[in-house]
Amino acid sequence: MIKTIEQLADEIAAWLREYAASAGLQGYVVGLSGGIDSAVTAALCQRAVGEEVLAVLMPCYSPQKDIEMARLMASTFGLETVMVDLATTYDALVNALPPDTAEIAKANIKPRLRMATLYAIAQTHGYLVAGTGNKSELMTGYFTKYGDGGVDLEPLGALLKSQVRHLALALGVPQAIIDRPPSAGLWEGQTDEGELGMTYEELDSTLAAIEEGHTDAVDPELLRRVQHMIAATAHKRSTPPVFQPGPKT
Repeated sequence: MIKTIEQLADEIAAWLREYAASAGLQGYVVGLSGGIDSAVTAALCQRAVGEEVLAVLMPCYSPQKDIEMARLMASTFGLETVMVDLATTYDALVNALPPDTAEIAKANIKPRLRMATLYAIAQTHGYLVAGTGNKSELMTGYFTKYGDGGVDLEPLGALLKSQVRHLALALGVPQAIIDRPPSAGLWEGQTDEGELGMTYEELDSTLAAIEEGHTDAVDPELLRRVQHMIAATAHKRSTPPVFQPGPKT
């Protein structure tokens, strides 16, 4: 039987509720970025555990629009929020690094600082950290290792970006958030699709074709690029390997 979007939302919420109960905890912390993925995650967490959700805004030289959209989401759903401005912390760490540190490495400090912040707040409240990654990002490794990838669970991990949009509409996420160009906020003007070099529609259709084993209709160059992304980021989707000594001789 094909699930409706409402049934899917209820199923994810039940999973969130059961996971928190199994961990002996009551609620969730969500990093609210002003984008669609974090908005949907927060809404699902609220559906699962009611008021036991804390939305954390963590600007770090972020566009004012990010903060406005995060606050819009919080006010629309009545979410409790806390803001932690990470700009000073970011500057202190970047200034302490060697001067030849790569710009992309500096950019990835932002999500890693957010991860540390979320866990500090979660531990304080006895909550879990809910991730905001979707299937499109997880399959291709489009996330920062031990940054936005450092979470307790991924409620959207089985949903492609296009499916997240459908879920956002059903949950009542503000249209202004749904319509925003997706961005990880790593630098000014950065967008997901610009960095990926393809639209999410192209990415999702290619990922679906790969999973179904029917790639004949996919543009060969697009298919090659997506397959390379999946292979090159396999290390991001696994726990760190542990050395196992061989048998004694």
